[in-house]
Amino acid sequence: MRWLPPARRGAAAAVSEVARTTRRGARQGAKRRQRPFSREVAEMVGAAVGYQSRAFVTFGAPIPLAGWDYESKRAVMTLAHTIRDAIGRLYKVVPSSIVAAAMRPSMTTAEVEDRVAGITERLAAADANLDEREPASIAGHGLQVLEQRGILVRERQVWRVRERLVLRYYARSIAHLLMPPRRAAQAPRTP
Repeated sequence: MRWLPPARRGAAAAVSEVARTTRRGARQGAKRRQRPFSREVAEMVGAAVGYQSRAFVTFGAPIPLAGWDYESKRAVMTLAHTIRDAIGRLYKVVPSSIVAAAMRPSMTTAEVEDRVAGITERLAAADANLDEREPASIAGHGLQVLEQRGILVRERQVWRVRERLVLRYYARSIAHLLMPPRRAAQAPRTP
């Protein structure tokens, strides 16, 4: 961060929809039948080629460092919490994370849209950095992205979770915005 004056550092938040699912391995046909490693590698490479992604980097207001007592553990921890909270408020909330937070083991599209609407209201009240604001659009885009990645599957009129741990990872990326505030004041703290 050399381009900023030493007395002021800004908070920055980055989100990438690619990095979240790059650890997904090739699927096995059956537990008893191990496929050759070369086929697993070919499947993983095939899934990575032509993969569309996007990334957001958001820069916030500078946080003044003058006046902090660096010898005091309490002051250093308060500064750390201030920086963490500032970055948490800057995080770009994408549709896939909202749908992941709304999802249950099996839901219809209408149920997903209803839960997405409730979560979107809570995020807007928390002044979250939303990528989209229309609940129907958020549900549509989020379901489409999660289905393309094999995390959700649509069976007739019901959406079912295929990759529960990956879905939980997406949902936890915005959990800090959905929890009630731990402290009375959410404004940036000063020394």
